[in-house]
Amino acid sequence: MSISGSPLTAGELPASPAPSRPPLVPAPRRVRAAREPGNPHRAARAPWALAGVLFLAYAVLSVSRYRRMESASWDLGIFEQAVRAYAWLQPPVVDLKGPGASVLGDHFSPVIALIAPLYRVFPTPVTLLVVQAALFALSAVPVTRAAARLLGPSRGLALGAAYGLSWGIQRAVEFDFHEICFAVPLLAFALEALLARRWRAALVWGLPLLLVKEDLGVTLTALALVVAWRARRTDRRAARLAVAVAVAGTAFAALVFTVVVPAFAADGYAYWEKLDGSGPGALDGLGTKAATLAWVLLPTTGLLALRSPLLLVAVPTLGWRFLSGDEHYWSTDWHYSAVLMPVVALALADAVDASRRSARPWLRAYALQLPGALLAAGLALSATVLPTVRLAEPATYEEPARVRSVEALLAWIPDGASVESDNGPLTRLTSRCRVFWIGDTRGVVPDYIAYDNASGWAGEDPVEYARQLHPDARFALVGTARGTVVLRRV
Repeated sequence: MSISGSPLTAGELPASPAPSRPPLVPAPRRVRAAREPGNPHRAARAPWALAGVLFLAYAVLSVSRYRRMESASWDLGIFEQAVRAYAWLQPPVVDLKGPGASVLGDHFSPVIALIAPLYRVFPTPVTLLVVQAALFALSAVPVTRAAARLLGPSRGLALGAAYGLSWGIQRAVEFDFHEICFAVPLLAFALEALLARRWRAALVWGLPLLLVKEDLGVTLTALALVVAWRARRTDRRAARLAVAVAVAGTAFAALVFTVVVPAFAADGYAYWEKLDGSGPGALDGLGTKAATLAWVLLPTTGLLALRSPLLLVAVPTLGWRFLSGDEHYWSTDWHYSAVLMPVVALALADAVDASRRSARPWLRAYALQLPGALLAAGLALSATVLPTVRLAEPATYEEPARVRSVEALLAWIPDGASVESDNGPLTRLTSRCRVFWIGDTRGVVPDYIAYDNASGWAGEDPVEYARQLHPDARFALVGTARGTVVLRRV
């Protein structure tokens, strides 16, 4: 017997050809949280310990600004008026926006009513600042836990600390109080659940965003669409539910914009004018917008978050800000970037988890070193240019003599009086008086006028200035203190 001309003996089989072998490629090193050495109980406590440290830092920063009368706007007074009304079971009237104006006609933020029971016990604007500090600090818990589950306790803690020190959170802490302090932990918990493949929990955490602010309905839509995309192969029922939530989020936002808020506002939704094209266009301020986008992605994620679909949750917020004609929305100032911080932080955790299994060694190395590098960058910025630098300044913990003088003067205004005021004195009055914004009482003649004239903007004669505000009324000077003026109607 022969095969292909080669003689074979009986029972002999032809040898099989040797299979071709691919070149050996070392498998990418996998980093598993479960194999990282360490005490699991200590690792479980670490996120809460971090949150405690952050809470102290945030609270000291915001409360010290209040003690030093350094409030940057009227927003703290506005929110205190609303919470005070909720605390005494009254409609949320904010006279600072106009006599009898409802806060629901400005922004749809009924979630702030949750502060009312605590405010009833501690009726002071400090209560709002402490609650905000607690909510921001709480958001570090899900960020740290999610990062630790994916990357291990040490890298997770580093990423959580970098998040807690992020510029977006610090700027929000510095800028008085805003309702978005509720959105930050809600987004963090929702994205933590998403990364753990707990699809329904992610949607449940996201739903309360509808009660935080009107634009966050679109953010909920983006979150739900990411859930649907991630769940589409493993849990089709959850994916369909997520699509339904996405549709509901958009519909609810449209209803609030067009029906709910206008129902509480005398002149309709006031913020449409910032998108009507009458001001700067979408192509204006490109340098400022590009700088803001760089700050969102570089010192917080090293650009690696661009590899995660979770980053899509940030698109609605960036979209309305950059399309607006209001230049205040374009920059890194104020509180507008706080809701972006948990999104980019957890998008980074997701991207690092995916990149550490890449076949490209440079990408694996970059991803694994990034949490520590970002923490180092956060610490450097916090010690130089971000608000936390003030924690090392002795003046932060002192009450200036000017503040004591001004508060002694404002004490002459009795509880329950109506007062026309500006940024300086108003946060000392909103907890016990009916306060209007100076020059916007719309025919209401207040009992007192109190304003900060340290720069001389109102002229040298307070009585004459009061006459300009209310020609048919007479006011007498009560006193002055370090530039603050108080007048009483006679």
